[in-house]
Amino acid sequence: MADLRSIQSTIAPELEKFEGHFRESMKSNVALLDKIMHYIVQRKGKQIRPMFVFLSAKMIGDVNENTYVAASMVELLHTASLVHDDVVDDSFQRRGFFSINALWKNKIAVLVGDYLFARGLLVSLEKNQYRVLQIMSKAVQEISEGELLQIEKARRLDIKEEIYYDIIRQKTASLIAASCSVGAASVTDDEEVIEHMRALGETIGIAFQIKDDLMDYGEADIGKPTGIDIQEKKMTLPLIHALQNAEARERKYHMKTVKKHNKDKKRIRELMQFVRDKGGIAHAENVMHQYQEKALAQLHQYPQGTYRDAMSELIRFVIERKK
Repeated sequence: MADLRSIQSTIAPELEKFEGHFRESMKSNVALLDKIMHYIVQRKGKQIRPMFVFLSAKMIGDVNENTYVAASMVELLHTASLVHDDVVDDSFQRRGFFSINALWKNKIAVLVGDYLFARGLLVSLEKNQYRVLQIMSKAVQEISEGELLQIEKARRLDIKEEIYYDIIRQKTASLIAASCSVGAASVTDDEEVIEHMRALGETIGIAFQIKDDLMDYGEADIGKPTGIDIQEKKMTLPLIHALQNAEARERKYHMKTVKKHNKDKKRIRELMQFVRDKGGIAHAENVMHQYQEKALAQLHQYPQGTYRDAMSELIRFVIERKK
């Protein structure tokens, strides 16, 4: 399995300096807000997206102050989206810890998310990073559109594979695409290079989300209960494929599980077994690996070197991660 620590070691000085930038960007004069920001910082995740920012930048040029602004903005907006996601999904856990809405209720969580979005936008404006602001604002728009499209389709449960790809391209892949493109934009004005990095990030992001969907069917400790996507009526690739390859009667039965019996543990177990039996897991894994190969092909258009190798390993980590 790809070793995240080994990947991080190639950009260790940049990540260490980034920590200071990120903490500074979250500070507030409001005591309650500062307390919540401290809670968020102490429970930070793997910081995959800032890593994409720095590796993209270093593959093309030299990391500079603009790169740190870009990485801070990415992480602020990503954190904001997670805080809002937990409110929307009524989720009380995030990475094994209590979510903001679990500790401080929904009203405060929504306002914290708003604050983080505002700080992310202001960080770029304070440093006159208008290209970065443009890229990230587009990503925020796409994340919102992807979430709303998913909610709309969940009501009717009529998602086909092409719609699923539209949803995850906007909802998840757009932020990884933005991470790669702002990394490039921080070191070059060449729009062709920036667009190529965006396309690479989008491919990686689609593979990332399919992996996330697959983990919902696993038994490993992944930081969320298995079957939770079904409980939230989320039509993911394994389930979509299984339903498309089922007979009308069993399709109707399992659609009813998603619509009306999504809290029934027995029905959820039956549905998860149905997805396995119908080849939903195998199909999703195959598609995920196709996107991984596509990403590596896009990456290999760049000259070989330490940072390209680290990016390749990060793509592997996205596919092989356990949580």
